[in-house]
Amino acid sequence: MTPPTAAPPHGLEQLEARVAQDLAWLDLPAKNWLPDTEVNGQPVLPVAIIGAGMGGLATSAALQFLGVRAPIFDRAPAGLEGPWATTARMETLRSPKSLTGPALGKPSLTFRAWFESQFGTDAWEQLDKIPRLQWMDYLRWYRKVLALEVHNQHTLLSVLPRGADGVVQLDLETPDGPRRVLARHVVLATGRDGLGGAWVPPIADNLPRRAWAHSSDEMDYGMLKGKRVGVVGAGASAMDSAATALESGAASVDLLIRRSDIPRVNKGKGAGSPGLTHGHLNLPDAWKWKIRHYINVQQVPPPRGSTLRVSRHENARFNLGTQILDLQWTNDEIRAVTNKGVFRFDFLIFSTGFRIDWSQRPEFAKLAPHVRAWKDRFTHPAGEEDQELADSPDLGPAFELMEKVPGACPGLSRVHVFAYPAALSQGTISGDIPAVSVGAQRIAQGIAGTLYAEDIEWHYDNLQTFEEPEVFGDEWTPAEPPPQEAAT
Repeated sequence: MTPPTAAPPHGLEQLEARVAQDLAWLDLPAKNWLPDTEVNGQPVLPVAIIGAGMGGLATSAALQFLGVRAPIFDRAPAGLEGPWATTARMETLRSPKSLTGPALGKPSLTFRAWFESQFGTDAWEQLDKIPRLQWMDYLRWYRKVLALEVHNQHTLLSVLPRGADGVVQLDLETPDGPRRVLARHVVLATGRDGLGGAWVPPIADNLPRRAWAHSSDEMDYGMLKGKRVGVVGAGASAMDSAATALESGAASVDLLIRRSDIPRVNKGKGAGSPGLTHGHLNLPDAWKWKIRHYINVQQVPPPRGSTLRVSRHENARFNLGTQILDLQWTNDEIRAVTNKGVFRFDFLIFSTGFRIDWSQRPEFAKLAPHVRAWKDRFTHPAGEEDQELADSPDLGPAFELMEKVPGACPGLSRVHVFAYPAALSQGTISGDIPAVSVGAQRIAQGIAGTLYAEDIEWHYDNLQTFEEPEVFGDEWTPAEPPPQEAAT
């Protein structure tokens, strides 16, 4: 018997035709079912999305499938949304290649379909992990094939819920000047640092800003050629930054790792299941906190490939159990005083993660004082202190923000958070590849249901005036009444 041969690549054009056919078979997108809305003569969008990364694209597509227009506004130039082609420095994604990501349950929208259509099934079988820039190419294609409406180079300046007229006002800066957009609901799909930004320890203030960077900063690593570089941390971004510095010709790279050992097991991966994905939302608060806190404490290990990418360089040093006690700037060099001794660097990279900190995001200044965080209503068990969880927004079932003081900010619930800080309330379905489709469909269904309820009188009027006949009266002949019996 002749063994079957791998299917040859058939090209993106054929795949795009398949996408169109799949959507037609599913009768997607649904027709628009919403009334046109205006405020003082200005059109009002049903939904506006801030951020055209993976989460924003998936949410826009999920809403589009439900017949709800949801344009996206992103500050980046077209094709450079999200971190993949800008600040991310990993060679490949951590996630297994088999995960379906933002495909929304449509096989022809998966990365695998996109990859095999160009390179064939043999290449898919040989692929270990998805190259970072290839993932960005896939997201560009996803946007194109679904004809998603994205407005690039639109920088958000302000978000203002206007409770009186039931809209959210967005003020944006564009290449053509200021622009004001009104929407009934707004989704913040702003990524890992979506409600704050990079965090560095206060001790960094001892150094001139030119002497250090955060691993999420956009920078030219070529400037590190010939320099002694320190990297604070041992997570994925630390390894990626260290490796990029080494590959750019750094004289040496010292990783300063506070722990005595690098985490080995990704507990979050072990917890992943459809049960948790769909069940986290309805867990008691104490269980939500307990699970997320445990994963935070255990920490996520750096990928094996990223770590080997560093350790293959002889001028890389892993300094375990090393805690920074002081940073000094002396004679144009950094003196990092640690419990293991003094390190001297020309440049320091902090791979110290992100914090939820509304004060770092002036565009949210009108929201921030009114947002209810978990710390405002939940008392964590003793021994489970966790600043990230305490600062997390307390979100409703459709990812909507809740008021700290009821009535203090009417319309706040029209702003929805589809970004990593939603994890405590909703589970990890809004910031990572494994369950982003579940999250996008949940928020889309929640917003669509809310829009329907808000317009219920209009829909009821339409119901009453609907006059499309299905039966015309010529399908039967009325029967004659039965003969009358004579009276006895």
